[in-house]
Amino acid sequence: MSYALLKSIHVSTVVLTLLMFALRGALVITTNRRLESRLLKTAPHVVDFALLTSAVALCITIHQYPLTHSWLTAKVAGLFAYIGFGMVVMRFAVHRSQRVIAFVGALAAFGYIASVALTKQYLPFG
Repeated sequence: MSYALLKSIHVSTVVLTLLMFALRGALVITTNRRLESRLLKTAPHVVDFALLTSAVALCITIHQYPLTHSWLTAKVAGLFAYIGFGMVVMRFAVHRSQRVIAFVGALAAFGYIASVALTKQYLPFG
């Protein structure tokens, strides 16, 4: 598979992941029953699988790997933060305020990952 196609798949799934997380986060914060739909329960897993698969394929294609290249290591660390905050939003938060704070944290982590991806610098804001 070509680099251009892999990158297109990766960027597309990044956008879909963000949109679905924003939708699901808003629904869980507002305790909306639509969150129970089968589509909103399964689609994120499919998209996230495609996202991670394309990420690994891109790493292999460009011969750059986490723990070897600092910007990819930073993206993986940001990914763990995003997943952690997302788990708080979707599962562990008891109060609405906790969900909102974790939701903002997840979006900030996502923004960090995107900025690292665009700049190839682990301190993209500096």
